[in-house]
Amino acid sequence: MSAEIPEVVDAWRWVAARRRIEGRVPLASLPRLQDGLFDPEGDVRFTIDFDRDALQLPRVALVAEAELPLQCQRSLQRFLLPVRVEQRLGLIRDEADEAALSEGYEPLLVPADGMLRPLDLVEDELILALPVVPVDPGSEPVGDDRPQDADEPRRDNPFAALSALKKPGA
Repeated sequence: MSAEIPEVVDAWRWVAARRRIEGRVPLASLPRLQDGLFDPEGDVRFTIDFDRDALQLPRVALVAEAELPLQCQRSLQRFLLPVRVEQRLGLIRDEADEAALSEGYEPLLVPADGMLRPLDLVEDELILALPVVPVDPGSEPVGDDRPQDADEPRRDNPFAALSALKKPGA
């Protein structure tokens, strides 16, 4: 982890000072993300800006870029998924404050002591960017490659008898 990336920050002081964190950390330093990855190889680059919006509401703008090593569920091979996340988080003290947020902001409930872990914000957004079923765009779809057996008995449609019961013109 880069030395200039603080482990915790006072969100309200950083908003007042309009501070920015810029850095690069190994994916291996994000423990909650590991379950979704094939291996922990690679880095994530990010910026986090603490500021106020036009309505003077405290916000955090986060941008993170990484190539996530995933396992393709078609081929079971490792592939890299390029991810770029841009998120605007509105800082709130309690859930009632969520209604005051501008459109396009996700609420971020700040603990009572005001302390936030910047890498937790990055990790949360990368976890949300993981696909439910990772599939390498370059992989071939798996098809039914069983040979069609000519000796297989023909099965009648079980609903064929119902068609005779249908009334003409109905």
